[in-house]
Amino acid sequence: MYRNRSVYNLTITGGRRPATALAACVLLLLTACSGGRYGDLESFIEEVKTSQKGRIDSLPEVKPYAAFTYDAKELRNPFTPYVQETIAPGPNPTKTTRKREPLEQYPLDSLTFVGHLEKSGVRWGLIAAPDSAIYRVKIGNYLGKNYGKIVSISESNIKLVEIIPSGNGGWVDREASLVLSE
Repeated sequence: MYRNRSVYNLTITGGRRPATALAACVLLLLTACSGGRYGDLESFIEEVKTSQKGRIDSLPEVKPYAAFTYDAKELRNPFTPYVQETIAPGPNPTKTTRKREPLEQYPLDSLTFVGHLEKSGVRWGLIAAPDSAIYRVKIGNYLGKNYGKIVSISESNIKLVEIIPSGNGGWVDREASLVLSE
Protein backbone atom coordinates (compact mmCIF):
# COMPACT_ATOMS: atom_id res chain seq x y z
CA MET A 1 0.00 0.00 0.00
CA TYR A 2 2.93 2.25 0.57
CA ARG A 3 4.11 1.80 -2.95
CA ASN A 4 0.82 2.92 -4.36
CA ARG A 5 1.04 6.15 -2.35
CA SER A 6 4.52 6.95 -3.58
CA VAL A 7 3.51 6.44 -7.20
CA TYR A 8 0.48 8.59 -6.55
CA ASN A 9 2.63 11.28 -4.96
CA LEU A 10 5.04 11.26 -7.88
CA THR A 11 2.22 11.68 -10.36
CA ILE A 12 0.79 14.64 -8.51
CA THR A 13 4.11 16.35 -8.07
CA GLY A 14 5.29 15.48 -11.57
CA GLY A 15 1.90 16.35 -13.12
CA ARG A 16 2.48 20.13 -13.02
CA ARG A 17 5.32 20.11 -15.50
CA PRO A 18 3.36 18.50 -18.40
CA ALA A 19 0.47 20.91 -17.83
CA THR A 20 2.71 23.94 -18.10
CA ALA A 21 4.51 22.46 -21.11
CA LEU A 22 1.18 21.90 -22.81
CA ALA A 23 0.06 25.45 -22.13
CA ALA A 24 3.31 26.78 -23.55
CA CYS A 25 2.88 24.74 -26.76
CA VAL A 26 -0.64 26.04 -27.24
CA LEU A 27 0.52 29.65 -26.84
CA LEU A 28 3.38 29.06 -29.24
CA LEU A 29 1.05 27.65 -31.90
CA LEU A 30 -1.38 30.55 -31.53
CA THR A 31 1.32 33.14 -31.99
CA ALA A 32 2.78 31.28 -34.98
CA CYS A 33 -0.54 31.33 -36.83
CA SER A 34 -1.11 35.01 -36.30
CA GLY A 35 1.94 36.03 -38.31
CA GLY A 36 2.04 37.22 -41.95
CA ARG A 37 3.18 33.90 -43.41
CA TYR A 38 0.04 33.64 -45.58
CA GLY A 39 0.23 37.02 -47.20
CA ASP A 40 0.69 35.57 -50.70
CA LEU A 41 -2.43 33.44 -50.24
CA GLU A 42 -4.47 36.42 -49.11
CA SER A 43 -3.25 38.52 -52.06
CA PHE A 44 -4.18 35.73 -54.49
CA ILE A 45 -7.69 35.55 -53.02
CA GLU A 46 -8.12 39.32 -53.41
CA GLU A 47 -6.85 39.15 -56.99
CA VAL A 48 -9.38 36.43 -57.88
CA LYS A 49 -12.20 38.39 -56.26
CA THR A 50 -11.39 41.56 -58.22
CA SER A 51 -10.68 39.87 -61.57
CA GLN A 52 -13.19 40.11 -64.43
CA LYS A 53 -15.99 37.63 -64.12
CA GLY A 54 -17.32 35.45 -66.97
CA ARG A 55 -20.33 36.52 -69.00
CA ILE A 56 -23.40 34.29 -69.32
CA ASP A 57 -25.13 34.29 -72.71
CA SER A 58 -28.67 35.56 -72.80
CA LEU A 59 -31.56 33.10 -73.10
CA PRO A 60 -32.75 32.27 -76.61
CA GLU A 61 -35.83 34.03 -77.87
CA VAL A 62 -39.00 32.04 -77.24
CA LYS A 63 -41.25 31.83 -80.28
CA PRO A 64 -44.91 32.55 -79.63
CA TYR A 65 -47.25 29.57 -79.45
CA ALA A 66 -49.30 29.00 -82.58
CA ALA A 67 -52.78 27.82 -81.67
CA PHE A 68 -54.31 24.89 -83.59
CA THR A 69 -58.02 24.46 -83.94
CA TYR A 70 -59.07 20.83 -84.21
CA ASP A 71 -61.83 20.48 -86.76
CA ALA A 72 -62.96 16.87 -87.05
CA LYS A 73 -65.57 17.39 -89.77
CA GLU A 74 -63.26 16.31 -92.59
CA LEU A 75 -61.43 13.60 -90.65
CA ARG A 76 -62.30 9.94 -90.26
CA ASN A 77 -64.22 8.96 -87.14
CA PRO A 78 -61.69 7.20 -84.86
CA PHE A 79 -64.38 4.83 -83.56
CA THR A 80 -65.25 3.27 -86.91
CA PRO A 81 -63.15 0.37 -88.27
CA TYR A 82 -60.27 1.46 -90.47
CA VAL A 83 -60.68 -1.44 -92.90
CA GLN A 84 -63.93 -1.43 -94.80
CA GLU A 85 -65.68 -4.62 -93.82
CA THR A 86 -67.06 -6.56 -96.74
CA ILE A 87 -68.52 -9.98 -96.64
CA ALA A 88 -66.54 -12.26 -98.92
CA PRO A 89 -68.43 -13.27 -102.03
CA GLY A 90 -69.64 -16.81 -102.19
CA PRO A 91 -69.93 -19.32 -99.39
CA ASN A 92 -68.01 -19.28 -96.13
CA PRO A 93 -64.36 -20.15 -97.02
CA THR A 94 -64.17 -22.61 -94.15
CA LYS A 95 -66.95 -24.67 -95.75
CA THR A 96 -65.56 -24.92 -99.29
CA THR A 97 -65.46 -28.31 -100.96
CA ARG A 98 -62.24 -27.74 -102.89
CA LYS A 99 -59.24 -29.84 -102.00
CA ARG A 100 -56.75 -27.92 -99.84
CA GLU A 101 -53.34 -27.36 -101.40
CA PRO A 102 -50.08 -28.42 -99.67
CA LEU A 103 -48.95 -24.86 -98.81
CA GLU A 104 -52.22 -24.09 -96.98
CA GLN A 105 -51.04 -26.11 -93.99
CA TYR A 106 -48.34 -23.52 -93.15
CA PRO A 107 -48.74 -19.97 -91.80
CA LEU A 108 -47.90 -17.33 -94.41
CA ASP A 109 -44.97 -15.96 -92.40
CA SER A 110 -43.27 -19.38 -92.43
CA LEU A 111 -43.21 -19.48 -96.27
CA THR A 112 -40.38 -17.90 -98.25
CA PHE A 113 -40.41 -16.70 -101.86
CA VAL A 114 -37.07 -17.90 -103.25
CA GLY A 115 -37.39 -17.42 -107.02
CA HIS A 116 -39.51 -17.52 -110.15
CA LEU A 117 -39.68 -19.36 -113.48
CA GLU A 118 -41.38 -18.50 -116.74
CA LYS A 119 -42.38 -20.99 -119.40
CA SER A 120 -44.70 -20.45 -122.37
CA GLY A 121 -45.85 -17.07 -120.97
CA VAL A 122 -46.82 -18.56 -117.59
CA ARG A 123 -44.89 -17.28 -114.59
CA TRP A 124 -44.34 -19.65 -111.69
CA GLY A 125 -43.18 -18.72 -108.19
CA LEU A 126 -40.88 -20.91 -106.11
CA ILE A 127 -41.82 -21.16 -102.43
CA ALA A 128 -39.67 -22.72 -99.70
CA ALA A 129 -41.77 -24.33 -96.97
CA PRO A 130 -40.80 -25.35 -93.41
CA ASP A 131 -40.59 -29.01 -94.52
CA SER A 132 -37.43 -28.02 -96.55
CA ALA A 133 -39.22 -28.60 -99.87
CA ILE A 134 -39.51 -26.12 -102.74
CA TYR A 135 -43.03 -25.77 -104.19
CA ARG A 136 -44.01 -24.30 -107.56
CA VAL A 137 -47.07 -22.02 -107.52
CA LYS A 138 -48.95 -19.97 -110.13
CA ILE A 139 -51.73 -17.37 -110.14
CA GLY A 140 -54.86 -18.95 -108.66
CA ASN A 141 -53.05 -21.28 -106.22
CA TYR A 142 -53.69 -20.98 -102.49
CA LEU A 143 -51.17 -20.66 -99.67
CA GLY A 144 -51.22 -19.81 -95.98
CA LYS A 145 -53.78 -20.66 -93.33
CA ASN A 146 -56.10 -17.72 -94.19
CA TYR A 147 -57.25 -18.97 -97.61
CA GLY A 148 -54.70 -16.79 -99.43
CA LYS A 149 -55.26 -16.85 -103.20
CA ILE A 150 -52.36 -15.74 -105.41
CA VAL A 151 -53.40 -12.80 -107.64
CA SER A 152 -50.02 -11.84 -109.17
CA ILE A 153 -46.43 -13.06 -109.41
CA SER A 154 -43.62 -10.67 -110.30
CA GLU A 155 -39.85 -10.98 -110.22
CA SER A 156 -39.69 -9.49 -106.71
CA ASN A 157 -42.90 -10.54 -104.93
CA ILE A 158 -46.04 -12.65 -104.88
CA LYS A 159 -49.28 -10.82 -104.08
CA LEU A 160 -52.25 -12.64 -102.64
CA VAL A 161 -55.61 -11.91 -101.08
CA GLU A 162 -56.45 -13.59 -97.78
CA ILE A 163 -59.93 -13.99 -96.33
CA ILE A 164 -59.94 -13.43 -92.59
CA PRO A 165 -62.79 -13.28 -90.08
CA SER A 166 -63.90 -9.76 -89.25
CA GLY A 167 -64.97 -10.50 -85.69
CA ASN A 168 -68.56 -9.47 -86.49
CA GLY A 169 -69.58 -12.70 -88.16
CA GLY A 170 -68.41 -11.64 -91.61
CA TRP A 171 -65.25 -12.00 -93.64
CA VAL A 172 -62.74 -9.37 -94.76
CA ASP A 173 -60.40 -9.49 -97.75
CA ARG A 174 -56.83 -8.55 -96.82
CA GLU A 175 -53.96 -8.11 -99.24
CA ALA A 176 -50.67 -9.77 -98.38
CA SER A 177 -47.43 -10.44 -100.18
CA LEU A 178 -44.29 -12.53 -100.07
CA VAL A 179 -41.13 -10.68 -100.99
CA LEU A 180 -38.18 -12.35 -102.73
CA SER A 181 -35.60 -13.33 -100.11
CA GLU A 182 -31.93 -12.86 -100.83
